[in-house]
This record gives sequence, C-alpha cells and structure tokens, in this order.
Amino acid sequence: MELDIVALSRFQFALTALYHFLFVPLTLGLSVLLAIMETVYVMTGRQVWRQMTKFWGVLFGINFAIGVATGIVMEFQFGMNWSYYSYYVGDIFGAPLAIEGLMAFFLEATFVGLFFFGWDKLSKVGHLLVTWCVALGTNFSALWILVANGFMQNPVGSALNPQTMRMEITSFFDVVFNPVAQAKFVHTVSAGYVCASIFVLGVSAWYMLKGRHLEIAKRSMTVAASFGLAAALSVVVLGDESGYLTTENQKMKLAAIEAMWKTEPAPAAFTAFGFPDQQARETHFAVHIPWVMGLIGTRSLTTEIPGIDKLEQQAEMRIRDGIKAFDALMQIRAAPTPEAVPAELTTSFEELGHELGYALLLKRYVDDPRQATDAQIAQAARDTIPHVPTLFWSFRVMVGLGMFFIVLTGTFFWLSARRHLDKYPLLLKIAVIAIPLPWIAIEAGWIVAEIGRQPWVIEGVLPTAMAVSSLGASTVLTTLVGFAVLYTALIVVEMTLMIRAIQKGPEPDDEPEAELISETLVPAAE
Repeated sequence: MELDIVALSRFQFALTALYHFLFVPLTLGLSVLLAIMETVYVMTGRQVWRQMTKFWGVLFGINFAIGVATGIVMEFQFGMNWSYYSYYVGDIFGAPLAIEGLMAFFLEATFVGLFFFGWDKLSKVGHLLVTWCVALGTNFSALWILVANGFMQNPVGSALNPQTMRMEITSFFDVVFNPVAQAKFVHTVSAGYVCASIFVLGVSAWYMLKGRHLEIAKRSMTVAASFGLAAALSVVVLGDESGYLTTENQKMKLAAIEAMWKTEPAPAAFTAFGFPDQQARETHFAVHIPWVMGLIGTRSLTTEIPGIDKLEQQAEMRIRDGIKAFDALMQIRAAPTPEAVPAELTTSFEELGHELGYALLLKRYVDDPRQATDAQIAQAARDTIPHVPTLFWSFRVMVGLGMFFIVLTGTFFWLSARRHLDKYPLLLKIAVIAIPLPWIAIEAGWIVAEIGRQPWVIEGVLPTAMAVSSLGASTVLTTLVGFAVLYTALIVVEMTLMIRAIQKGPEPDDEPEAELISETLVPAAE
C-alpha cells in the first residue's frame, strides 16, 4: 500500500496540535483564575486566598511547562513538513508567530518565573501585578496564534506577487483585525476559561467529598462557578458570532456542519440529529428544528444558506475561472521584464486572480491546470467537500457539552450563593466526573475548525496537497510515531505530577494573617 505524504503530514500535524491543545486551555483559564484569587488576597489580607493562589499556581506551572515542551515542535513543522506553505505565505504567517514568540511568550515566561520565586521578594501589590502580567502574556500568546490561524481561515490583507509567486502583506492592520481571527480569539479564550473553571470545580468537589481542605475548596468552587458561568455563557454568544462569520467566509464548512446537501428555502432548519451519508448525499433519520439555522447563520428570515450541491457547482465554476487566472499568470511570468507584460494580461489577472487557488486544486491530478479534463475539474470540485459526518458529530458534541457546562456552573453558582455547596454529594460527584469533558469539547471544536477548512491549508488560496514538503513518506511516518510516543509520555508525566500535587493538597503558608496580627497586638498594647 502506497503511503500518502499529504495524509501523513496532515495526520502528524493534527496529532501534535491535538496533544498541544490539551495544555493550552487550562493555561489560559488558570492564569486568570490565579489573578482573581490573588486580587482577593491583596484586598482582604486573608491567608487562605494566598494558599489558594499558591496551590492552583503549582498546577498551572506543571501544565505550563509541559505545554511549552509540546508547543515548540509545532512551529518547526511549518519549515520541515510544510515547506511550500512556508514559502508561499511565510511573509504573512510568520509575522504574528514572530510577535507571539518575541513579545507574548517572553512576557509570559519571564513573569511566570517571578510568580513562583517572588512571593517573599516582592510586595503584595508587586506580586499581584506579576500574576496579572502572567495572565496577560498567556492571552497575548493565544491572540497572535489565532491571528495566524484566522488568516488561514479568511486570508485578508495580502496579495500574490506574480514574479516571486509568494503572498505578500498589503495591510498588516487587516491581518491583525481580521474579523474571523478576532472571533476565534475570544471564542477560544472563553473556552479555555470554561476548561479551567470546570477543572477547579471538579478538584475542589473531590476535596469536599474527601472532607479535606474545606476552606480552600469552598472558596475555589465559588470563584470557579462564578467565573465559569460567565465564560460558558460568553462561549455561546461568541460561538454564534463565529458561526455567522463562517456563513460569510466558509460556506462549505457551514453546509457540512449541518449536513445540508440541498439548498433549503430561507430560513433554513437546524438538524438536531441524524446520520449523514456522504456517499448517498443524504442524512438518515434527520430531526429538524425549523428556522433555527437560518436565524443563527444569517440572522435573518430571508437570506438563503446554500447547500453542498450548490456550493460544489459554484466551486466548479470557480475552478474554470481559476484556470483563466493561471493562464494569465503563466504568461505574465514568461514575459522578459515586468514592463513587457501586456496591459490586458495584467487586467485579466487582477480580475480573476482571487480564483487562482481553485485552479491549483487541479495540481493533484494534472501538472498544468490548463490541460485538465472536465472529469478532473468535476473531481476537484468534489474535493472541496470536507468529511461531513466528522464535522456534523464534532459540532454537536461541542455544542451539547457547552450547554452542559452552563447548567453545571449555574447550579454550583446557585449553591454557592446559598452556601449549600456541601449539601448534595451527588452533584459533587458529577463535578468530579466532568473534569475531562471541557477537553473533549475543545478538541471537537478544533476538529470542526480545521477539518472544515479542507481541502485548503489557506481557504481559497492554497490547497493542502500543494503545501507539503518533498519528504519521503517513511520519514514522515517515522517522526509521526516518534511524536506519538514522546507526547504520550509527556501526557503521562503531566497526569502523574498533577495527581500527586492534588493528592498532596495545599501547603500551609507561614505568613501570618493581617487579622491575626491585629488581634494579638491590640491586647498587648493595652
């Protein structure tokens, strides 16, 4: 069986990204929770809040260290496994990655060190500022990574230079403030806040069930429930915005998520349940909720959402326009000097150049897209349809778990307000069992975002099949297995260290509380 270099490269990147993304959400959320807890400590002077901050800080540190170790490899993969991608869009994609490394990551890493070793060397307010800088740096890292990813989903602020055959930035402002990138950033960060909140809630519930560290557990649950409820509600709102932008920029992804094979009259129904059959192009046992998809996807009752069949037909037309753009590009490049290019060729490329990526889909079947047959064009158009069942079910797992998190955090928020956190052991057990669920929801969301973009590595611009390096399949397979073994070992290390730290629990703090000092000094003075 011949190994497919494109499939292997995709699988390797997916493997490393999925592993790395196990650590990122908890880092994002815990950093903010630490800042909130230490803020309460500085405002009240209560030692228990200092203990809480230190304890959850240990878990943050373990997760942060393993996350850095798994994340370093990912950026090297762009040069090793995706060299043509790096060449084609390196001027654009490399900028936010460089900023993330130079500004956000260094800021984060520097203040992480001060957080752990500065407790007795900095003032209370100084250490609090350090903790907020850790949270700021962590979220800045996510911002620049998602700016880069947002460009892959919605390439803006750039243009192809026909002479160098590279994409160049035309507006860095547009790249940074890409609406897709901004929506993905706030949605992803909010999901990280939910992840950390459920983690803190579950660990604290375990302490409650064991009758250990009750003071810290109750306060941690109160903070996690309040912060988690706000974050879970925001995930829904921000997810709606992300879905609306998908309707504008990635229509095929939206149609695949809904398994919408045929274009429906507006407003389209939402398929709550069903079994998509990609070969038969129908969804078996589908349960529809009228109007909902039209309202979510278009925010109107009259705007049509195109189905997969219609989008495939449009893709075929765009491929044919792309062939014309490719022909104009080849003639422009054949000219001896840029000044010798006929004006009509330049005009033709300017008019159809945005469809060039669709012509490049044919590179999988023919070296020169201009020589493609009708059958090859039709096949390339079919390639624009991602794997519908995977998107359909991943999206519903993500949304279903998101609704559960709202109910869970809302319940514990209500219990904390009534001071009944220890009244219902069954709810505490549910909170413990729920600890891994945010990671399942987040990984499902990542699958929706990335598989939904296929067959593009950059939506409408560069097909995935063209972006890979000219490596031997055996080389990629070997490194893939190596990464799988290494990352699995790191997961085991992470879990072992986290479980040991949780079983050990918070350590007593030697710093006396302000209240205790005042109580002992006043009688002595009298």
